[in-house]
Amino acid sequence: MNKSLITAAVAALLAGCSLAPVYERPQLAVTPAWPQGDAYQPAARPGETRAAPDIGWREFIGDDRLRQLVQLALDNNRDLRVSVLNIERARAQYGVTSAARLPQVSAAVGQTAQRVPDNLSPNGDGYITRQYSANLGISAFELDLFGRVKNLSEAGLQQYLGTQEARRAQQISLVAEVANAWLTLAADQERLRLAQDTLKNQQISHELSRRRFAAGATSGLDMYEAQQSVESARNDMAIYTAQVAADRNALALLAGAPVPPELLPQGALTAATQLADLPAGVPSDVLQRRPDVLSAERTLQAANANIGAARAAFFPRISLTATAGSASTALSGLFKAGSGAWSFVPQVTLPIFTAGANQANLDIAKAERDIALAQYDKAIQSAFREVADALAQRGTLDERVASQAALAEASAKSYRIYEARYQKGADSYQTSLTSQRNLYAAQQGLITARLAKATNQVTLYKVLGGGWQ
Repeated sequence: MNKSLITAAVAALLAGCSLAPVYERPQLAVTPAWPQGDAYQPAARPGETRAAPDIGWREFIGDDRLRQLVQLALDNNRDLRVSVLNIERARAQYGVTSAARLPQVSAAVGQTAQRVPDNLSPNGDGYITRQYSANLGISAFELDLFGRVKNLSEAGLQQYLGTQEARRAQQISLVAEVANAWLTLAADQERLRLAQDTLKNQQISHELSRRRFAAGATSGLDMYEAQQSVESARNDMAIYTAQVAADRNALALLAGAPVPPELLPQGALTAATQLADLPAGVPSDVLQRRPDVLSAERTLQAANANIGAARAAFFPRISLTATAGSASTALSGLFKAGSGAWSFVPQVTLPIFTAGANQANLDIAKAERDIALAQYDKAIQSAFREVADALAQRGTLDERVASQAALAEASAKSYRIYEARYQKGADSYQTSLTSQRNLYAAQQGLITARLAKATNQVTLYKVLGGGWQ
């Protein structure tokens, strides 16, 4: 047994009976500020807005239908239900480990009967002896002088708390998944309506070009090009019809139950987007409040406690077994005067030779602590990257939406001019068709940009550790 362990044991006895290393929260393995540059918006001043963890999801989501759908998912989602059951299991496991810190008292009532054979009887006649007993007893209760049981209980507590944080992280993820799926459905419904409107316009143009061809005013090229546009719009309609159905199926899976039609998005994507603005905050405040990071820290604290339990194995273990009660040769004699009985069996176990098993267990505990520390650092770094990516998207999405809206407006004006010129015979149908295709692409791009902005807000709420309640 080396001197460091002896010194730690003496210090533990003086300071509270624990050989676990003193836990200190690790330094953040990231820079103290978010990235800056052209892709990022200026940071808000401290105190100007509330942090994301302080904004509950009901407050973040403004649309009442989406709030009801999220609540439906929280009540019925099977993955979240498994997380809740994992918490119950961890709580029960912690109860088992913490129970070892208190003596377990049990009651026992019994009878012992024995027949003495003739050849062993003093008078040559065999006989039967009986003894009755009733006792309260403590069996092998460990006096936790070096904190072995205490540290095992602490490790169980941290694992239980870690499952709670994991459940909160999963709930935030579920809220974000439902919101993004709902917004995606709204966008695909808008794309479907756009494809339907485009098909109607293309059918009108195709009919006009067919009449002109029949009258000999144009060649068949205009008619066939118009027919190509009609078939292309029909193809888009089929694609988005299937996509809308898939989006609804995805929502039903997340909700864990059929989604009532009144909870589905109605109207354009802009009407469905009602989300609160979020501040970025400071990395040291934001990252250490994320449930997944807190879960990783709980794992690190549990591994730290396990080191204390492994160190305690090098020192003596004292256990007590004791009983007190009544004993008599006749059942009617129990609990009468003179029938009292007791036993007291202390036991001290000192490890002398374990073939290196105790040292190996200590090395395993230290390695597990180092692994947990690396996983904690990785969780911090991954969280930092997620927030930085979301902030970079947010910093550019306003410009993207504005430019796409301007492009769609300019394309609409251009199409109206070219279509009017074609109707008057002043220009070819090819020019009008190209302009119409540009307008359709610009309108689809605007829907995509608006969806990206809305889902970025949801993602930012998630990665900033938005309030789970």
